[in-house]
Amino acid sequence: MSKYPNFTLSEFIESSTAKWRMISNTPDFDIVEHLDELVGTILQPLRRAWGKPLTVSSGYRCPALNKAVGGVENSAHMTGYAADITTQGDLDEFIEFAERWMKAQGIKWDQSINESNKKGSHWWHIAIRGAGGVQRCQSFKLLKQS
Repeated sequence: MSKYPNFTLSEFIESSTAKWRMISNTPDFDIVEHLDELVGTILQPLRRAWGKPLTVSSGYRCPALNKAVGGVENSAHMTGYAADITTQGDLDEFIEFAERWMKAQGIKWDQSINESNKKGSHWWHIAIRGAGGVQRCQSFKLLKQS
């Protein structure tokens, strides 16, 4: 992943929850390859197009970490095919830009979710390669209850 100027592997595997609960969130080779695909296909080109930093708030999650944070059982985070992203400025504007940009570039994705929770956190979940490798190109908003 060192070939991308704006992203590092460590930001995709760092987790305060993993540290606090002493969960090893070390990815295997295949997971690193999946993260590399996500960054190379979407995140690095999108970062260039957007022109502002993209911050990874959650990337790879091993099954134990995914369970600890309340992730869904089939989360793409566990395969390295998903990331939660924030950026400077209006996140809704960014998400609209990202979806228009992906469509214009002919990039397929599995899920683009404008997520928030009742605590006031707001992020963009982008995932590629859903179950069976399917790219559903789903886009929706989700308010988490926790």
